[in-house]
Amino acid sequence: MDSVLRAAVVYFVLLLLFRFVGKRTLAETGAFDFVLLLIIAEATQQAMIDDDNSMTNAFLVILTLLVLNVGISLVKQRWPLVDRLVDDVPVLVVADGRVIRDRMEKARIDERDILQAARQSQGVERLDQIEYAVLERNGGISVVPKQTG
Repeated sequence: MDSVLRAAVVYFVLLLLFRFVGKRTLAETGAFDFVLLLIIAEATQQAMIDDDNSMTNAFLVILTLLVLNVGISLVKQRWPLVDRLVDDVPVLVVADGRVIRDRMEKARIDERDILQAARQSQGVERLDQIEYAVLERNGGISVVPKQTG
């Protein structure tokens, strides 16, 4: 039972921490972020397993995490407020070619991030060619180019 409680506490603490770290950080995983995730995974494993390294305990912890994950997804479907708290909402960061600085700063993205997404998805090279750009729930940036003609 101790492992189940430990796994549940670690799950919810990590859920909160990653929610506050920001969407962009999770979407753009570089070498530094990957190393950090590996270290977090090891620390998390130690916090959940403690001194019991048995297969039974490992399976119990895995089962607990899977049940919590499915449970949270069901709760998010039923209550939109929980969905917004856990996964946030899309954020408009460019409107009619103009950046919305306060939203970009809050999300910790800059014009280079938006232009990179615009080049990759739409072949757009300048901000004035963008109708709007949205920082999505998953951390990606969607770009809608202005219509020409």
